[in-house]
This record gives sequence, structure tokens and C-alpha cells, in this order.
Amino acid sequence: MTLKPLALAVLALGITACSTTPNKHNAQSKDAMVFTEPQLSAPFYALNPFNYNEPPAFEVHLQKAAAQPVTKMVVNRSDAPGKTLTLDTNKLIVPTVNSNTRSVRYAALAGDNEIDITEIDDFLQLVEGKARHYPPRFTERQERKGFEAKLKELTQQLDTLAVKDNASFDILVRAFKASVMARNLDLGSVYTTKSMNYAQRILKINQDDAEANFWFGFGLSEGGGQREAIPYLDKAMKAGVQEAYLSAANNYIAMENKKNAVQTLKNYKIKYPQEAEVADRLIQEIEKQGRWNVWQVMTPKT
Repeated sequence: MTLKPLALAVLALGITACSTTPNKHNAQSKDAMVFTEPQLSAPFYALNPFNYNEPPAFEVHLQKAAAQPVTKMVVNRSDAPGKTLTLDTNKLIVPTVNSNTRSVRYAALAGDNEIDITEIDDFLQLVEGKARHYPPRFTERQERKGFEAKLKELTQQLDTLAVKDNASFDILVRAFKASVMARNLDLGSVYTTKSMNYAQRILKINQDDAEANFWFGFGLSEGGGQREAIPYLDKAMKAGVQEAYLSAANNYIAMENKKNAVQTLKNYKIKYPQEAEVADRLIQEIEKQGRWNVWQVMTPKT
């Protein structure tokens, strides 16, 4: 995996959702100390598993939302009765029920049976960079603990919406991905059950959804269901999910099927010639060691 795009993605993100401004104490004193929260470390896993050279879907939606005219709205503040707030920025809005397709619109405020998922998607993207696959990759223990606490809150919020029989495709996808990453962060076996349930519901709605097949495939594989994962990863590869090749190779390695693992990486090199160096290195590892984890071999390049 050429991880150069990851560094570019971090620069492009301009992460604001989890950052804070310096907190100045006793600002009147010229010797006052300034405390600044450490920056988030760079993502380990590519932010766009479909194409490592393209920005992730969340960033694309933000750009589209910013480019679209805004219908300003004045609303009452829930935290200050009698006062109003002017909303003048487009957010990412999705339906919560009765929608079987991906349906994002850009508006300043969510309407009935809708939810503003801007901050949700922002955080999910941050978690993906660290915990899309197992093992999760964090350089600081405190950073991981912060992600774990926030992810627990988010899964509860999404579960409340996804439990409905008519929950929208958008809600189910986000609840599914959050549960997979909660499992990867060892937050409890209940998340394995939840992720399986959400995946089955998603694929019942659209059995050809590339992202769902990819996530379900590697989720099964990394949870011990390597044989069951094969058709889902195959479908994801055919649908053009770049990272599905690495997940499929990893799956065959776990099955001790060296021949298919090597062939998958050779196909990966043909499909993505810019990844030839990575594919060759992984093939060498297979021939030398026979069994390991792709994600443990891959290391980010700075």
C-alpha cells in the first residue's frame, strides 16, 4: 500500500472536529503558560479504500456542500431560550428512515426524519484511519482512549436510529462501520453481533453494494470467517475497491493458501501498477514466512 496518499490526506483534512485552541491561563502575565492539545497522529489506513489517490467521500461531500448556495436559516437556540442562531453553512444531511439508497443532501438544517451527519462522518473517517482493520494503529495510548470513548457514544446514537425496521440505508451503513471498528478496538463482543446484523440488513437491501461487500468481507475474515469472506471480497474487487485486494490476500494468508495470496497480489500489481513495489514486498514476505498479517507488515511512510 503506497501510504504517501495518507500523508496528503492528513494535510487536506484540516482536522477541526477533534482539535482545540490553546487555553491561556493568566493571560495578563507575560510569563503565562500556554497549554495546547497535541495534534492527532496521522492515519495508518488509507482514508479512501476505493482509490488511494483520491480524497475520501466525506471530503468530497464537504467540498460539494461548500460550493452549493446556502439557504440561511434563523432558529431558536435550545441552550438559551429567547435567543436565536443564524445557520449559514451547508451540512451533510441524510434521511433516517424509508430510504434504500445513499442519499446525501446539503442544507443548513436537517428536516423531519433526517439527521446532520457532518460531525458523525468526520469522526468515523478519523477512526477509519486508525481502526478500519485489525489490529488498530495508535501511537499514543491517550489518543486511543479518546477514540474509544467517543466511538462508544456514537454507536449508541446510531444504534438508536438503526434499530428501526425502516432505518435508512445511510444510517445502517454508518452503524455497521462503527460497530466493526468498535470490535477492532476490543470494546466488546456485542459489536461483532451488531456488525453482522447490520451487514445482513444492508446486503438484503442491496447485495451489490461495493462498500458493504468490502467491509463485510474483511470483517468476516478478520473475525475468523475466512472461507465465508471470499465471495464478498471477490465482489468488492470486481467492483473496483482497491483495498479489497489486500484484504483478499490477507484472507488467503490466514487460510494458509499461499498460491491464491500470491496470485491476488500479482493481480493487484497489474490493476494498480503504482503499487508494484508494495505488492512485490508482500509477495516476498509470503514466500519467506508463509503466514502473517498484511496490516502488520505495512508501515506508513513519512
